[in-house]
Amino acid sequence: MKNIALVLALLLLGTAACHRKTAPQAGGTAPKAAATPPQAAAPQAGVKGVYEFAFDGAAGRVYTKTGVFARQGMVASAHPAASAVGAEVLRQGGNVVDAAVATFFALAVVHPSAGNIGGGGFLLFRDKDGRHLALDFREKAPAAATRDMYLDSLGNPVPGLSWAGLSASGVPGSVDGMVAAHHKLGRLPWARLLAPAIGLARGGVVLTENEAQGLNRIRTDLRRFNPGSRLFLPADTARNWAAGELFTQPELARTLERIAAQGRSGFYGGETARLLTQRLRAAKAPITQADLDGYRSVWRTPVTGTYRGCTVVSMPPPSSGGIALLQLLRLVEPYPLARFGHNQDSTVQVMIEAERRVYADRARWLGDPDFFRVPQPQLLSDAFLKQRWQHFSWAKATPSREVAAGAIAGYESPQTTHLSVADAEGNAVALTTTLNNSYGSRVVVEGAGFLMNDEMDDFSVKPGVPNAFGLIGAEANAIAPGKRMLSSMTPTIVEKDGRLLLVLGTPGGSTIITAVFQTLLNVVDFGMGMQQAVNALKFHHQWLPDNTTYEVGALPPTTLERLRAKGYDLQPLRGSLGRMDCIMLHPDGRLEGGSDPRSDNTSIGW
Repeated sequence: MKNIALVLALLLLGTAACHRKTAPQAGGTAPKAAATPPQAAAPQAGVKGVYEFAFDGAAGRVYTKTGVFARQGMVASAHPAASAVGAEVLRQGGNVVDAAVATFFALAVVHPSAGNIGGGGFLLFRDKDGRHLALDFREKAPAAATRDMYLDSLGNPVPGLSWAGLSASGVPGSVDGMVAAHHKLGRLPWARLLAPAIGLARGGVVLTENEAQGLNRIRTDLRRFNPGSRLFLPADTARNWAAGELFTQPELARTLERIAAQGRSGFYGGETARLLTQRLRAAKAPITQADLDGYRSVWRTPVTGTYRGCTVVSMPPPSSGGIALLQLLRLVEPYPLARFGHNQDSTVQVMIEAERRVYADRARWLGDPDFFRVPQPQLLSDAFLKQRWQHFSWAKATPSREVAAGAIAGYESPQTTHLSVADAEGNAVALTTTLNNSYGSRVVVEGAGFLMNDEMDDFSVKPGVPNAFGLIGAEANAIAPGKRMLSSMTPTIVEKDGRLLLVLGTPGGSTIITAVFQTLLNVVDFGMGMQQAVNALKFHHQWLPDNTTYEVGALPPTTLERLRAKGYDLQPLRGSLGRMDCIMLHPDGRLEGGSDPRSDNTSIGW
């Protein structure tokens, strides 16, 4: 049977692209600063990519990816088949929300490690007139959840209980979120948007090397938590998946068909809900049909701020991403980062110290606003940020043990996926969704063909005890029935002079915020194009543990030497910090897609 993903990709990509290469640029080399983002050379007719970047790190790695340009629309996501689906929806007259919904459901098929219908996330929307909307479809704790549900008799967290098995799952929000987004903002018929995903599930998708390795990596957990099930395993369960094999999901196809025909009730009611609750009861999990019936996504007011003349719009709580990103930008704005140089020691020191303070505030002050009064105005006020910065010293690192959360006067009390969509008129969607850890709880819903999330670990299982990503939480993020767990997801839209400039986002757990932060700085401060900003290697600090991890090759030897002399603990990371899928609208009207070159992430435009 033909692989629908390849057919779509061929239809959209047309003739082979020609690429003009530039000289390799070292990850730590400071580019020439520019007051505004530069315009890349105009591509020849039919040419998708016009430049290529390479990075030689200490490990000898070379990353290359061409910039993808288009005039009418652009979709950037974690898988080429999903990006092809979204681009085709735009070509057929769908708007950016239609394309986002179609891409989302395609990712649920072709990218099972993070694409999902059993998880949740956030959507940020901008229309051509500059109106912004934020949709929260984050999972919720079930009604039977209790504050100490993951603690033993001595009050200590039970290892693994909050991130593996059905006891780790929150009530899924993904399908409700897509229905809500389409009802309010979509244009094409609902069923038409799910048709490509249904075709991919039934007809199959050719496994990439990354997806084959990922499925093989979880074989033991799949068997442990799903005894007797063959879902996500090869027909011959004794062997591993191999790249190039056709991966079909007929059970998921039937579930998607019910959602296409019945909308929300095709997931939260009827046969799909019966299969899900049957699986939950068998595992003695706390989610019930009443929890499914009661789930609703919420439209919230985006958080908005400015940075060097740009307007930055991002996600409000229960995402910590928007407030944290704006705090970071406000803290570093007084410093001439372009003059200091990209990833040079002064630039990196300022950024690390800002990250240290912001993540301390995240742990204390951020949670579900329906349960906890988040002091958003105070956290973003000049007075508060000035107070947070008062102990900064160029001479030495500030130990994290000396950095508590900032005081609020009078106040009481690696696995996600992102997609970006934009069109020539400046309409845009930034959508980040997750199962939490890769492949979520590792529990499959037999008969329905999808994986459940393990989002309960994103609560503070015990205040002061780190979660799977090493993040510390406090009372603001304690478990409560019906409460949404805190997130680091940071879908972001940036404008310049009232015009769309950037659509940003990434997976990466606790590193999402800092990856989006650095990508934004790469464009605004260091004059990079979209793909170059995505390719530039990154670093991360999150208050606790008190060290900075950096992608090998990100920091020049002189930067490492000078910062270590000041007491900074710098640890090389052989993996990656984030997997960006972003879009830039250039002044001449061209859309540039930038997708991480180290995985299956792909931008497709027309």
